[in-house]
Parts: sequence; C-alpha cells; structure tokens
Amino acid sequence: MNRERSSRRAFLRNASLAAAGVTIVPRHVLGGAGYRAPSDLLNIAGIGAGGIANQNLGNVASENIVALADPDWDRASGSFEKYPKAAKYKDFRRMLDEREDIDAVIVATPDHTHATAASMAMQLGKHVYVQKPLTRTIREARRLLELAEQTGVVTQMGNQGHSHDDGRRLVEWVRAGAIGTVREAHIWTNRPIWPQGVPIPKDRMAPPEHMDWDVWLGPAPDVPYHDSYAPFTWRGWVDWGTSALGDMGAHLIDHAYWALDLAYPESVWTSSSPFERADHAAWPQAQMTQYEFTSGGQPFRMMWYDGGLIAPRPAALPDDVTLIPGGGALLVGDEGVLSYDTYGHNPRLYPETLMEEYADTPQTLPRIADSHEMNWANACKGLAEATCPFSYAVPLTEVMLLGVVALQANALIRYDPETMAIPNAPDAERYLHRPYRAGWEI
Repeated sequence: MNRERSSRRAFLRNASLAAAGVTIVPRHVLGGAGYRAPSDLLNIAGIGAGGIANQNLGNVASENIVALADPDWDRASGSFEKYPKAAKYKDFRRMLDEREDIDAVIVATPDHTHATAASMAMQLGKHVYVQKPLTRTIREARRLLELAEQTGVVTQMGNQGHSHDDGRRLVEWVRAGAIGTVREAHIWTNRPIWPQGVPIPKDRMAPPEHMDWDVWLGPAPDVPYHDSYAPFTWRGWVDWGTSALGDMGAHLIDHAYWALDLAYPESVWTSSSPFERADHAAWPQAQMTQYEFTSGGQPFRMMWYDGGLIAPRPAALPDDVTLIPGGGALLVGDEGVLSYDTYGHNPRLYPETLMEEYADTPQTLPRIADSHEMNWANACKGLAEATCPFSYAVPLTEVMLLGVVALQANALIRYDPETMAIPNAPDAERYLHRPYRAGWEI
C-alpha cells in the first residue's frame, strides 16, 4: 500500500471515529497496566441476534453489547440472555433511529437484508461487520463499497478464514511459486444442507407469535409466512438466499481469488439440476459454475461445484489422497497441486516433497492474533487494519454472485465491471439488482 493511500485511510478512520464519538484514551493514563478504560470499548449493536450472530457477538463480548435487533425473539433468546443489559428491538431501523450511542454494528441477518441494514448503519457513521455473502445482489455490493469510500467507516465481511493463519500460509505458498503457474482451480462444497429444488408450498400458515414476519421479510417481496422458509431454510429460496455458491463461496473461493490476485472474470457460465426460474422459486439442488479469468497474463479457469458434485482428480494428486466431500479446493499448477479445506484450513502441497521444500517460505502476510470479529473491533478503534474490508470483499462478492446471475439467466455472461453491464446478454442485467419494498430501500 502506498503512503498516500495509507494516510488517506488513517484520516478517514480517525474522522469516522470522531464522528461516532469514540475517543481512545491510553490505559496507563486512567488505571495502570491492564486497566481497560470505558473509552477503550466499542458500543456494538447486533442486527440479527440468533444463529451465527451468537458466534459473532461472542467474539466481541469484551466490548459493550448495547442493543440487539431481531424479528424472531425466540431464535434470539440466547443472545438476549447472554447480554441482559442490551436494549431489545424487532426492527433494526427503529434501533438505529433511537440509539445514538452505537459505534459499530454487526449484521448477521438472512442475505436479503444485509445491504439495507449495512447501508443505513454506514450512513449514520457506524462501523459495520457484515456476514457473508456481503449482499444479495451485485449492485447492492457496489453500493456498499461507495458508502465505505464516502463515509470512511471501518468495514469487514464475515468470512473468518481470511484471518486464519492457514489461509495466509497457502497464499504465501502460491505467491512463492510452490506449484508453478496456476492454470485452474476446482472448488466444491457439501451445501446445500437445507432443502433446494423443492416446490413452493401451497398451504398457508400464520407466523408464530414470537416473530414479526413483516420485519423479517424486510426489502424482499411480501410473501405469506411458511415454516419452509424460516428460520433456517431461507437459504434455499431465491427471494432471500444466494444458493450454495453465495453461501460458501466467500469461505472457499476467497483464498484462490486472493492468492492469484484475481479481478473480474471474462466469462461466467453455470449449469444446474432442474431450476424453475419463476419469482420466489427455490434454488436448484446442484450447480456447477465455470469462470474464465486472466491471471498473470495467462488464462485461468475456476470451477465451482455443489449439491454433491465434486472436483475431478488432477493427475498430480497421489492415489491415496481423498477429496473431502464436505468441501475444499484444488489449485492446479504446472509444478504441483495445492489443496485446502473450507475456510482455507489444512493447506497441503503435492507432490509431498514440496511441503519440505517450501517449509521455510517467508511470511509476507501479517498473522492475526485475534478472531476475525475482534480484528474488526480493533480496527474500529484504530488499533489494527481490518483484514477483509469492503475494498476487497466487494469484488469477491461480485465474482461469486456472477455465478448466481448466470444461473438465473441460463446463459454465458460477459460482465463489464466498469459499466456494471452484461453486453452479450443484456436480459441478464435484471439479476444484478432487485426492487425493494417501500421503507427498505438502500
């Protein structure tokens, strides 16, 4: 990073902290070694308090959890019990309107609400941690990047493998040339582990008393409640989720994208099991996506598989190496193969002699001592750099979601990132964005 850019980021961060009312006072001034002054703590709010939010909030529980918003108070009950002093809301818009003491927000809602919640918080000067996938659509992702640049708030996407040592080590191996020029990547997951490729339910149900269904729907179309949709199975439906690719791509594509310093693909094509492309349809049970890039001046192909599909075995992989069905990746170079598990865990080089040869590869990436969430909290306080800010997370998210667009369009697409257009298949551009219900716009 050049000095001018670094100085600008520091200025924006300090400006955002001042706007949020956060003042860092050295511990020794107030209470001696080990003392933690109130000004050392962030006031954090949770938008989404059940499910993965429990983990996210738990990893910053040393800060002040001051407010929690979730339309399903039964699902959120664990967080309510853990943080009894936090104010409780069903509608995060009301929470952000009323609570001027909030410095930072963790967004851990279903995918369709990420952009609305994050954009509102950012426009109020709040730092944001947003679960993956960053947004439901590509234009939402680009809007969040614009807001990050305009407001200078600290941002982080919730793909925790980006902060793990293993993932950083595999990036260093690739960049050190451990497997030579990388020609292709094969990436797979065991998702979906929820129903997909299923018909829209015909019967009607009343929402449970503990849930505000209208708030849960947020910006999405007004659809009658059914327990086939929530609280967990929403990922399988077009209105709210982003298919298995959107769900797990940030954990699996991330490291290949990072190591090879990829930008945008030149073409994307997706095939799948039967997929009804009507509104409010379920995503297909299985899909395969082909991305064509240029990396280092050379053509590079990245393949994605889900729903039980798995990568073909490269010739350089030893016969006794098993491809883990749960998810993983293979980077195939002209001098060897690198494999890793979900989140970038457990990277290995083949042939195995490469492990010894590259054991002393220099560390060129910093190691993160704290959790992914705490790294963000420290960055909010000016004590660290966020590892996965929106400047990186948005292009990665766009690449992931281009596979979803190609699936919906049932066509090979060539995306122009400068104009956010698809010149070869303009009808596919309708899948780059979506309409919003009134009161939920970004």
